[in-house]
Amino acid sequence: MPTKTDPFSVLVDIENKSRALAEGLPAQEDVIELWNGIGFSLAGHKFVAAMGEVVEILPVPRFTQIPGVKGWMEGIANVRGRLLPIMDLSEFFGLDHKTRSTRDRRVLVIEKGDIFSGLIVDGVLGMQYFPVDSFQEGKSDVPDKIQDFVSGYYARSQDRWNVFNTDNLIDNPNFLNVAQ
Repeated sequence: MPTKTDPFSVLVDIENKSRALAEGLPAQEDVIELWNGIGFSLAGHKFVAAMGEVVEILPVPRFTQIPGVKGWMEGIANVRGRLLPIMDLSEFFGLDHKTRSTRDRRVLVIEKGDIFSGLIVDGVLGMQYFPVDSFQEGKSDVPDKIQDFVSGYYARSQDRWNVFNTDNLIDNPNFLNVAQ
């Protein structure tokens, strides 16, 4: 049988050969919506802050101490021409942090409106992803001093990742009152 050489016939022939040689499509799987954030540790607990709430992660920069401020206000650092207040989150909450390694400490930079602050945490645990429907509201296993700043948690294996709400921290009058 002679082969048709008009362009449409050639395309139909290519399509038929492609379909004959193509493997089946993979089975369609349900798409799981994920929530993501920056994981960090504080006084032996694991926390995660929503991705949009942390604008930068830094090693603890050199800073200038400020007289007449509370002990958790470490000082002010110049970060790319902006003055960044550096605050120790463990000390703000009055948590025991004598066992932490100063080498692992990092600064989570948060910014909301006029508030631009650096929060020293014990360590950063990278990006964390959780299925949205696995979020648990309510009390967590963190000390009472932190409960108002935690909106719930995600459980993964044996770990509980407490969702830290930086907006609640910024809105807290004690956080903004650094004068001694």
